[in-house]
Amino acid sequence: MASFSAAGADDGPHRRVWDNPQGISVWKLRRSIQLARLLPFLVGGAFGVPIGVELLHRISPAALRLAVGVVLILFSLYSLVRPQLASVRAGKAADGTIGILNGIVGGATGLAGIVVTIWCTLRGWPRDEQRTTFQPVGVGIFLMTGLWLGGIGLVGADILRLFIIGLPLLLAGTWVGLRLYARLDEAGFRKVVLGLLLISGLALVMRGS
Repeated sequence: MASFSAAGADDGPHRRVWDNPQGISVWKLRRSIQLARLLPFLVGGAFGVPIGVELLHRISPAALRLAVGVVLILFSLYSLVRPQLASVRAGKAADGTIGILNGIVGGATGLAGIVVTIWCTLRGWPRDEQRTTFQPVGVGIFLMTGLWLGGIGLVGADILRLFIIGLPLLLAGTWVGLRLYARLDEAGFRKVVLGLLLISGLALVMRGS
């Protein structure tokens, strides 16, 4: 769940878009991925990413971090205190709308999987279905954001150097996450996801205040 690294929003997504080892996890999940489920999120994200990148020029990064952080904190705390939330029933149109919002947040902050992760939690899907949804979508939005930022000249040699420096730690974190996932039941997985959302929200608020 590297997309939860909230520190990535410090100067916009261009310093985090490459710090995403989720591709390894997605490769391990490739036989369980349902393309039909992912398409609305990815198509919506393709529309949302350019909007999110444009927001970087129009909205204070600190204000953006603060707003996203507050939403994450409120959602995660409410869900942890009230664990028996009714599952949301929705169709592909709603998934596409969430995809647009996810693309906007990903393009503006680099946190590519946050909105879809929340949506999967609200839908009440089993942990395997959640993981085979938010991780591939997160990777897709990271790639879209990287391509868009590269196309407008915001990804340079310094970003690639940072990626190479941080790659060993990111791979180690991915390995730990995969081992932890195998030990979690549905309730434990939900608590871990909400805990990561809470940590991300707190980090964003501290950096935005």
